[in-house]
Amino acid sequence: MAIMVTGGAGYIGSHTVAELLSRGEEVVVVDNLQQGHSESLLGGKLEVGDIRDHAFMDRVFSENKIEAVIHFAANSLVGESMQMPGKYYDNNVSGMNGLLEQMNKHGVKYIVFSSTAATYGEPERVPIEEGDRTDPTSVYGETKLVMERMMRWFDAAHGIKYVALRYFNAAGAHESGKIGEDHTPESHLIPLILQVALGQREQIAVFGEEYETPDGTCVRDYIHVSDLADAHVRALDRLRGGGNSTVYNLGSGRGFSVREVIDVAREVTGHAIPAAIQGRRAGDPAVLVASANRAQAELGWVPQRPELRDIVASAWRWHQGHPRGYRG
Repeated sequence: MAIMVTGGAGYIGSHTVAELLSRGEEVVVVDNLQQGHSESLLGGKLEVGDIRDHAFMDRVFSENKIEAVIHFAANSLVGESMQMPGKYYDNNVSGMNGLLEQMNKHGVKYIVFSSTAATYGEPERVPIEEGDRTDPTSVYGETKLVMERMMRWFDAAHGIKYVALRYFNAAGAHESGKIGEDHTPESHLIPLILQVALGQREQIAVFGEEYETPDGTCVRDYIHVSDLADAHVRALDRLRGGGNSTVYNLGSGRGFSVREVIDVAREVTGHAIPAAIQGRRAGDPAVLVASANRAQAELGWVPQRPELRDIVASAWRWHQGHPRGYRG
């Protein structure tokens, strides 16, 4: 039996594929390669196509013995989602609907979902717990919350068990140095900072310096991408073992401001990395830090690479070896 990984050629997806392969799992990757890279896959079978293409997905499910799905395929740019909400409802929500319908048709009863801390919006307290209010401040976060709710109703109607993993800021790169973060356009803070160190951009933009945080810049909880991959496999094993549908936060419980991340990158790279203050971006909460106590208690998940310096250093090794991403 195989594990289907939708969006498996993307950043977190490819690291999860690598983790599954390291544990001897058979993997079928479904990716339209609009954002993913076939070069990021260390093995498995790649099916190139869109999850919204019902005939394509029906064929993939029919030709492969799929035991479970790990679902990453989605648009994920907060700023873009505020400008193009229709795109996000179409790809994210319609894509999930089609995927769940195909799972039900083909008798696949387990799904692990790549959700996000953006489902919480501006938190009522920090660190955030799974039972806290969900009130997204972006279209992206709203679509992910809708996708979680869809799974709940498909579970009620068809017995499809799910784990939704609400994680915070993924960062870093695989210890092998073979896979890392390569987005076009790049929107994540750490790779953008490292592009300055590589001389690919003149400065790093800091969006807002008047938030209610110690230094006025946004605070985020950074998790190494390989730790996230480990959590996805643990969540899958929980479902296989008869676990009920649930939601977990994945985070370190520690927050770092944008300025602090820049300072760590300066230390790791040895470059000055000039910064320029710009206006706030719509949909950006001031502080997002997770309580991952539930994941630790029920999945036995504890981040193995919790230090920001180590996370940035692993990303730096990847970007130095792949200054043009998977293109060279």
